[in-house]
Amino acid sequence: MTATTDGSTGATLPPRAAAASDTTSTVPEATGVQEAAARATRRATEFLLARQDAEGWWKGDLETNVTMDAEDLLLRQFLGILDEDTVRAAALFIRGEQREDGTWATFYGGPGELSATVEAYVALRLAGDPPDAPHMAKAAAWVRARGGIAATRVFTRIWLALFGWWKWEDLPELPPELIWFPTWMPLNIYDFGCWARQTIVPLTVVSAKRPVRPAPFPLDELHTDPADPNPARPLAPAATWDGAFQRIDKALHAFRRVAPRKVRRAAMNAAARWIIERQENDGCWGGIQPPAVYSVIALYLLGYDLEHPVMRAGLESLDRFAVWREDGARMIEACQSPVWDTCLATIALADAGVPADHPQLVKAADWMLGEQVVRPGDWSVKRPGLPPGGWAFEFHNDNYPDIDDTAEVVLALRRVRHHDPERVEKAIGRGVRWNLGMQSKNGAWGAFDVDNTSPFPNRLPFCDFGEVIDPPSADVTAHVVEMLAAEGLAHDPRTRRGIQWLLAEQEADGSWFGRWGVNYVYGTGSVVPALVAAGLPAAHPAIRRAVAWLESVQNDDGGWGEDLRSYRYVREWSGRGASTASQTAWALMALLAAGERESRAVERGIAWLAATQREDGSWDEPYFTGTGFPWDFSINYHLYRQVFPLTALGRYVHGEPAVLTRHTAGRTRAEAKAG
Repeated sequence: MTATTDGSTGATLPPRAAAASDTTSTVPEATGVQEAAARATRRATEFLLARQDAEGWWKGDLETNVTMDAEDLLLRQFLGILDEDTVRAAALFIRGEQREDGTWATFYGGPGELSATVEAYVALRLAGDPPDAPHMAKAAAWVRARGGIAATRVFTRIWLALFGWWKWEDLPELPPELIWFPTWMPLNIYDFGCWARQTIVPLTVVSAKRPVRPAPFPLDELHTDPADPNPARPLAPAATWDGAFQRIDKALHAFRRVAPRKVRRAAMNAAARWIIERQENDGCWGGIQPPAVYSVIALYLLGYDLEHPVMRAGLESLDRFAVWREDGARMIEACQSPVWDTCLATIALADAGVPADHPQLVKAADWMLGEQVVRPGDWSVKRPGLPPGGWAFEFHNDNYPDIDDTAEVVLALRRVRHHDPERVEKAIGRGVRWNLGMQSKNGAWGAFDVDNTSPFPNRLPFCDFGEVIDPPSADVTAHVVEMLAAEGLAHDPRTRRGIQWLLAEQEADGSWFGRWGVNYVYGTGSVVPALVAAGLPAAHPAIRRAVAWLESVQNDDGGWGEDLRSYRYVREWSGRGASTASQTAWALMALLAAGERESRAVERGIAWLAATQREDGSWDEPYFTGTGFPWDFSINYHLYRQVFPLTALGRYVHGEPAVLTRHTAGRTRAEAKAG
């Protein structure tokens, strides 16, 4: 077989899978595969156990792209706190991520991205790199060839406007009066996904204030025409949604000139109260870097000095997003994932044969129990009567527990034999009740909110980057269904509605779209185990179509992979990409759940995992297999390469875990608590 080229990106597509009857394959016989799997499982188990923190949690680095690092430097420059050590370390990391063509990508092996390249370039100018240096000149030429600064996304131009490199009046207007919109009104802040909501509220203050700090240097070299750096953008036809919202934006610009000062001041103060009320105990906002950055700027513009407790805690929280590498480089994480990593590590170790009462699993369960969120957050705006009980993704994020983490934590806790079973049962009961209460109208589940499906936020001229709403997804819904089945609720009407939604969402080729992981391999790897756990037989047509699709996209080397381009170029890239440990594991988890343990595809996949494992029990995975926003923002979870291969190997060696195969007759304790 020969590789082909995707003309839209110039990237090489991997060859299609070898046929199952291919007699030239060098895959070992089944007995050899079983021995190799057992050995790989032991080594991976030892590796993962050795990396547990003394407090009981696991956390891998969460790698995204250099815009996090560039914006961190720009924030410090804006606040006047940029120091030489930080600049040097950040610049070292940013330079190391530059591609041969002078650009920066948003994921490993991806194409150059305009906004990321502009932000990285500006950060290196702050670090002292001269514009005539070869690596800088190459980047600038590429930027100009693609429209210059004027073609970048809104968020990039906001950062540039802070220093006068772009005009505020040429940015979409974002009025702070938005904070007063009632929940029944379109475009109220709760119409936005929680991550967008936390970013937009502080940005309304920044947009109203329009601050400009003296630029330390010009950026003429990044404009296609320095004499006309802010060219007017064409209006879409008025009869279209885009055209309508562009005209609304023009009206908001006009309103800015006549808005009563007292009203605007009151709106900004209301936004400030909203921001401060949502600051977490560790000083951050929502456990993610972008809202924290904009919240610090907004409060600073409203008169909060850097020594104010709120500001000091916020800045200290941002420092905790820094990962210092051995070479002296400094990488900024967009977020940290200890709860997610810990529950997945617990599941992997238990499924790999670690005893349920192993001290490290008990310690992990203790830590997870202590992380349960027991107070209302923004989710309660839509569910005011629902008692809390979820888990968040991060160390501190009580305002935004998420449905996905909650489902997986319950599945993890069920695998541990804890010394205080009553405490575990109460925690699981709260989690199950909360997840059931967060079901959307269509029977499925989103990540953070209920029925967060308004079509309007995505239409705003301001929202030209990433997802800003949180509709239900197949992967989150599947994890909830899997958890409910493990709790004896497979036949509960609410679970059945989730199952019916999943069956209706299956793609024509047999796969499922992956919202929070890349992509159809992740979606399919999530849904198939859930459907089987909920009682669908392996012979069900939906399961057979999924199996056939996974077998059809298996790579010649026996692994599976999928490039992030599948979010944009579905037909060419669906299920296509270099084999990775995490994606191979997702495919195997689906095939094993579907009863394909003895199949050629499973043997080849297991053999690939065993053959690519390092001597220390780990796997290498430079590819990004996690998703923040499909295509726009991608994630390399450094622990994915460990927990998912170990889970797949463990299930191959030991069989499907009992927690997913038992079906409890009658009304279970979890059922009774869930009401």
